[in-house]
Order: sequence, then structure tokens, then C-alpha cells
Amino acid sequence: MKKDLCALLRGNSYPGRGILLGRSADGRSAVIAYFIMGRSENSRNRIFEETEDGIRTKAFDESRMTDPSLIIYHPVRRLENGTTIVTNGDQTDTIRQHMAEGRCYRHGLHSRTFEPDGPNWTPRISGVVQPDGKYALSILKSLDGDESCCCRYFFEYEAPAAGTGHFISTYQGDGNPLPSFTGEPIPVAVDAPDASALAKELWESLNPDNKVSLFVEYIDLEHGNRHTTICNKHC
Repeated sequence: MKKDLCALLRGNSYPGRGILLGRSADGRSAVIAYFIMGRSENSRNRIFEETEDGIRTKAFDESRMTDPSLIIYHPVRRLENGTTIVTNGDQTDTIRQHMAEGRCYRHGLHSRTFEPDGPNWTPRISGVVQPDGKYALSILKSLDGDESCCCRYFFEYEAPAAGTGHFISTYQGDGNPLPSFTGEPIPVAVDAPDASALAKELWESLNPDNKVSLFVEYIDLEHGNRHTTICNKHC
């Protein structure tokens, strides 16, 4: 049963970073959304900036950036064949390299593990959207907080139904340590007619203190045209 993603987000003060992949209500567009949140000043001091093949995170105030590791990366990158990669870390580049060389995204992720930020051991969440709208989500996380064991889960959706998406985030909610996301990606309804409408809904649903940036993109499956909206708390 599809859930209301905005309601889920309103009820969760800190899902961390989240990926939504799906199909628009009219079935004509692939849908991508990615957001980041932050509890520390360093994490909150960021914006999304467009690049030639996607977006990158960037310090809003360079003078306040204390540690760029794990928070400065390319969340979204596109391959020449139209495939789109979206992740919560520099595994975007790992996946891109493997796919550009003709290998599967899974091969790239088997060379990576969760983030080295104990005791949270933040999961690495990743998504891949094919030009025909098929998509995959994955999560690499510790086994119940055991840093010696990395669990890799892959979820592939070959025929996504119109108006349907799947959502995955790094955390179940706030806590200390932060509890990792559990279970399969959550099936959610995708009703917004375009990228700007979905971005407005999601942005207003994220916790106002912790939200940092949001990227939403609708990709026309017939022509490949992309319609993108970016929201940054720091403008």
C-alpha cells in the first residue's frame, strides 16, 4: 500500500538524507528527489549547486567549513546514455566510473561500505534511473551497529507503475547514535504534476530546523527533457 511521503516526513524530525525514485502520475516522466538535512553547523552550512552533469554540494560560507569529508560530494551525476545516478556520498563517482566502463552499479557498490562516522556508521544510500524509467535503490549499512560487518541490499524496479515511487533514507529518525533505515524502500504516492510542485510539497514537509537542500527532477521518458527544481535553505 502506497504511503503519503509528505506525511511521513512531517512526522520525522531527522530522516537524514533521503532518495525518492518513481514515475509521475501521468506515467510520462521518471521522478527523482534527493534531500539533505543537518544537525551540526558544518552539515547545515551547505547548498546544492548545478553542474554540467548534475549537482554538487558546496559550502554556503567557505569560512565556516570545518571538515569537508562526507559532506562535500556530487549527489547527482548523469551518464552520456541518459542514466542518472543519485547518492548520499562520493559513491556517486564510484558508480559512475563502473557504469561508464560497462559494469553494473552493483559492482561499484561492492567496493564501498557505510560511512566511517562511528558510532552512527551512516548508511550509503544510492539510486540509479535508466533512460526508460526503470530504477534501482540500494543501501549499504552496518549490521546492527557492528562496524565489522557491512550489509548490502539492492532493490530493482523494472516496471514502476504511474503515480508510484519508492523512498529510502539514511536514518529511521533522530537519536544518539542515529538509527539506520531498516526494511525495504517505502512505496509512496507520486501525485505532483511537475518538479516544482513536488519540490514545494517536500520542502514544506521537511523539519524547518534540520532541512538543508532539496533536488527534484522530472525526466520526460519520450524525449529525455529534464525539468529540475532546487531548494536551498541558504539562498
